Amino acid sequence: MEISNLSDTEYSVTGISLSDIFNRNYCVFDFEATGANQDEEHITQIGAVIVENNQILLEKTFNSLVRSPKEIPLLIEKLTGIKNSDIERAPSFSTVYEEFVAFTKNSILVTQAGYEFDWPLLKNECERNCLPMVTNTILDTKALFSYLHPEVNERVSTNYLIKYYNIDDSDIERHSALGDSVLISRIFIEILEEFKQRNTNEIIFSEPLRVKKVQLVPLS
Repeated sequence: MEISNLSDTEYSVTGISLSDIFNRNYCVFDFEATGANQDEEHITQIGAVIVENNQILLEKTFNSLVRSPKEIPLLIEKLTGIKNSDIERAPSFSTVYEEFVAFTKNSILVTQAGYEFDWPLLKNECERNCLPMVTNTILDTKALFSYLHPEVNERVSTNYLIKYYNIDDSDIERHSALGDSVLISRIFIEILEEFKQRNTNEIIFSEPLRVKKVQLVPLS
């Protein structure tokens, strides 16, 4: 997989090749962090859930706070509900990462806007802690939607996908890593259904796929 920065508003991804997509095991994950800059921030929570046979296996979940060397800003505390006092005695990134890697074994990883944030953030955390980066194939629901719908010019945010697929998120705790993982799973299942409707059992990005970047709303 190769991700190339095209501009402040777009990136491209190529080199994704996955067959037999309806018979795979998927691990849908999400991170909370001290902020939105993947080069400077640190993970504070990792959540994940397994999806098999188009079903979210709520009995197979992963959820852990992570002790961060950087304090969580007050605005981020309010957004995520994770306070500095919550992570003071949380396990280190190295410990949680080892457990996360074991949880994701033999699974395709799936996230939302992960090519822009979660994946590079994870790479940076691994480099800081001298840990090997996971080698699982990773899919991004936003990129998959852009692949299916090149005619859509809007930025494909989580809220956009919720509205597009008419997904009920009333029971979801947003900005919780596990809650958002369940929500992303619901989106991903709808995307897989679109592939099925098109009689396509593979995902191949042989040519660079252009994807609009997340547009972050300033916190206040």
